[in-house]
Amino acid sequence: MRQPLLCLPLRKLRPREDLVPHRGRQWRAWHGGQDKLMCQCPTHSHTYSQAPGLSPSGKTTDYAFEMAVSNIRYGAGVTKEVGMDLQNMGAKNVCLMTDKNLSQLPPVQVAMDSLVKNGIPFTVYDNVRVEPTDASFMEAIEFAQKGAFDAYVAVGGGSTMDTCKAANLYASSPHSDFLDYVSAPIGKGKPVSVPLKPLIAVPTTSGTGSETTGVAIFDYEHLKVKTGIASRAIKPTLGLIDPLHTLHMPARVVANSGFDVLCHALESYTALPYHLRSPCPSNPITRPAYQGSNPISDIWAIHALRIVAKYLKRAVRNPDDLEARSHMHLASAFAGIGFGNAGVHLCHGMSYPISGLVKTYKAKDYNVDHPLVPHGLSVVLTSPAVFTFTAQMFPERHLETAEILGADTRTTRIQDAGLVLADTLRKFLFDLDVDDGLAAVGYSKADIPALVKGTLPQRQCLTLCPRLESSGTII
Repeated sequence: MRQPLLCLPLRKLRPREDLVPHRGRQWRAWHGGQDKLMCQCPTHSHTYSQAPGLSPSGKTTDYAFEMAVSNIRYGAGVTKEVGMDLQNMGAKNVCLMTDKNLSQLPPVQVAMDSLVKNGIPFTVYDNVRVEPTDASFMEAIEFAQKGAFDAYVAVGGGSTMDTCKAANLYASSPHSDFLDYVSAPIGKGKPVSVPLKPLIAVPTTSGTGSETTGVAIFDYEHLKVKTGIASRAIKPTLGLIDPLHTLHMPARVVANSGFDVLCHALESYTALPYHLRSPCPSNPITRPAYQGSNPISDIWAIHALRIVAKYLKRAVRNPDDLEARSHMHLASAFAGIGFGNAGVHLCHGMSYPISGLVKTYKAKDYNVDHPLVPHGLSVVLTSPAVFTFTAQMFPERHLETAEILGADTRTTRIQDAGLVLADTLRKFLFDLDVDDGLAAVGYSKADIPALVKGTLPQRQCLTLCPRLESSGTII
């Protein structure tokens, strides 16, 4: 009888004096002169324990990982508690951030009603830009600095939550230059050492997981690339995950948001393991938010992927399917916990110029006044090619995720893992009527040099791509 994929037997390993990949199938280890019993299942196909500071290649690498997650509260109607939370925090002057479309919809109204009911003074900022830029960030920052707020509420998708994180950060550090905290090489990537105000995030989409993470992404217009701020210090104090808000999302918004969840899970699970990432930080404050795959993030990534496989298509096809949309809302947070601490790699690294260099494409169901390739769409378009490329490093993990997404892998050769995952992704995307490749969103072969140029600065993503890191490949 075929053994379950996640419960392959333990076997006694022959002694080795280092950690080496063995035929793409397992890791063998030799510690203290004794054989070790090691689980051979794909979930544990990375060897996470090793002597501090040395990788198999002799490079100085990290030896620890850190989990940082916002407090999370989940439940239908939980948004109505936000006023009580702020009252409990002693907030006296609150900034509620959202975008102009949402400002007229029930999620924002419920939040405002709760603030009023609990006697919380607040000011609304509704000029958040969908797919924010450095200019829109700075406009929100200026508003926050002038307002002298002692707490923030962000009601919206990733754009709103990320804008609010940036506003909170720079209002709390008013003498900092904007690029001080922006990730290198575009910014200086300084660690955040100032205390921030409480921030409550109320997500209305099921994609970014921004309510759990210390990441804020924006378009840097001068270079026409996306970049961001990544620091545990900017993560929300509390995420209120209210599945009732998902009923207001149009079908393509649900689909594109779900693709972001899909890629968060796939990329964080297949990322370079944390103990192979370099350099090893000299101080814990400089350990990056994107640390590489690790045993805790793996659990959240795989669980999120299972939910996507079961519920995303239902959530897209039926706007009244509260069960499916509720599960996707949770999956977004689960994947956020995973990638917020492990990181993402090539799908996201290449997505940023795809979004940032958009010409005329305007996505269906998005009410915006500018060309827009939604983030989740820009990420998933390259996924079949990306996982074909990366699979040779950790093929078991690629094969495991393909099986979760519906592939029959019983007779698959391990060397075909990438092709199987790619084909499975193509079928999954075809079933959801995704635009067919970069040409469908307005790009041609002539745009490839610019897209490559926009990808190369995404250092925090590229350094977590296992094949790039191990082979020295440059896209």
